[in-house]
Amino acid sequence: MTATLQVNPSSVFVVSGGAKGITAQCTIKLAQNQPCKFILLGRSEITTEPEYTYDCLEDAALKKRIMENLISQGEKPTPMIVQKIFHEINSSREIKRTLAAIEAAGAKAAYISVDVTDRTALQDKLNNIDQKFGQITGIIHGAGNLADKLIEKKTSEDFEKVYTAKVQGLQNLLNCINPQQLQHLVLFSSVTGFYGNIGQSDYAIANEILNKSAHKIKQNYPQCHVVAINWGGWDSGMVTPQLKKAFAERGIDIISVEIGTQMLVNELHPAYQNNTQVVIGSPMKLPPSPLGSELRSYRVKRRMILAENPFLYDHTIAGSPVLPATCAKSWMVNGCEEIYPGYRYFSCQDFKVLKGITFNSTLAHEHILEIREVSKSDGDFVEFQTKILSKTPEGRTHYHFSSLIKLVRNMPEAPIYKSMDLREDNIVTTTGKGFYQNGDLSLFHGPAFQGVSRILNISPEKLTAECCWQEITAKQQGQFPINWHNPYIIDVSTQTLWLWLNHFYQEVCLPGQLTYCEQYLAVPFNIPFYVSCEMIAKTDTGATVNFIIHSRERKIYSRILGAKAVIWPMKMLNKK
Repeated sequence: MTATLQVNPSSVFVVSGGAKGITAQCTIKLAQNQPCKFILLGRSEITTEPEYTYDCLEDAALKKRIMENLISQGEKPTPMIVQKIFHEINSSREIKRTLAAIEAAGAKAAYISVDVTDRTALQDKLNNIDQKFGQITGIIHGAGNLADKLIEKKTSEDFEKVYTAKVQGLQNLLNCINPQQLQHLVLFSSVTGFYGNIGQSDYAIANEILNKSAHKIKQNYPQCHVVAINWGGWDSGMVTPQLKKAFAERGIDIISVEIGTQMLVNELHPAYQNNTQVVIGSPMKLPPSPLGSELRSYRVKRRMILAENPFLYDHTIAGSPVLPATCAKSWMVNGCEEIYPGYRYFSCQDFKVLKGITFNSTLAHEHILEIREVSKSDGDFVEFQTKILSKTPEGRTHYHFSSLIKLVRNMPEAPIYKSMDLREDNIVTTTGKGFYQNGDLSLFHGPAFQGVSRILNISPEKLTAECCWQEITAKQQGQFPINWHNPYIIDVSTQTLWLWLNHFYQEVCLPGQLTYCEQYLAVPFNIPFYVSCEMIAKTDTGATVNFIIHSRERKIYSRILGAKAVIWPMKMLNKK
């Protein structure tokens, strides 16, 4: 079936959780943008409001009226009873307001009281309404529950309450409505599923399942516009003033109702039909957990496959793709950062290439990242000894890379590079792609690692280059994504030594050891940055240099001090 992906007057949406709260506001906005038909699902019943509350609109006055009525009937107005009646009245009012707003927009709406986790009841009620509204063409799954607690305090009932509304609810909707007939499927997920959040392990699990389900459903039903929207906190509903304050302290913006509802409308435009997962809102910056005094150890296993890491085709040596040392370092850095959210990579010492990882017949089935805490100070820093290793089928251990990684809670201010020299001496006239794959002495790197734009000046003591690295796609990055540490830009920066050796000695090199590295700021991509390669020592077999990565304004993004490279015989390199 070829679906008409534009929402139109004949579209029929089933909206779970759509009669109240933010999902209702989104449905109203969608109706205002394109009047169609909406079947709203919710657990609440629409009750007949008692006459004594008709003219009572303020919450305090309504509760007082409920108490007075209970007393007049000889009943004791306990807080629980008053709140129950108050909730029923307010709930019915909100549902009626939602239906009225949708109708006022020129659309058609109906409300069904049903629990989406009850498949039998859901099927029966949808069958009845289907005959009146016509074939259902879209689902907006907005139903959800919260039971926020630290994981050790959660009960199985808490988990079921949160999990089933999201996951079982979606499964039931897709079992009751043939996915083949769907033109639109919108899943209301959360940034909690994308980033995680303290006290919301169950909510994060449920929402991340929605995210993954969106991708799977899109694969199976490409004719359908599928999107999982990872919403941030809204300026409404479950975001209390206390929660808003907590968000503000963490630098998290709140989504206004007007902007957020319009974003839903925007996401349903056919131009975005291949955006299967989107994040709307600020990143969830988690407050750091206490480090504790115990020094712990961790092991992370990873199976690296060439097909899953397309960038490797642009880093081929002697006919085989080779893992760049900077990508190995990136795995170490990211592995440490994931242990302690809120702490960020600042430095590494004694990074060593022990035995590179080549993607040929020698590639191990899996590689292991060993992380061992060696020192830490709560609220200040953590240091880890890291190693990447693999095992042969016979049980022999191969160590590939090692380093001491340091994370800090608060990043020092970026220093100024006082020795910056951006004058142009016009000694090297080659530019851009002319540096790459252009003869035996040129750089062997493919497009993913091509970033040197021009050499501004060169001398026996120093080379200064202007660079600009164009971002590659997430699919190309594969298992080595760009985070705070960008392995591709760091690799580009170290290419300046190759160019220096080429110019003065007609030699080439490969990395051996990085004595000390620091990162103060994220190095920008898609715009120029500068690399100053300072020579320390040169022998027949190696070279020692400093790489300073900085801005035109002298601010240092990152620096590598005492980098040791090995002079490599041309006949062994055999570049492609």
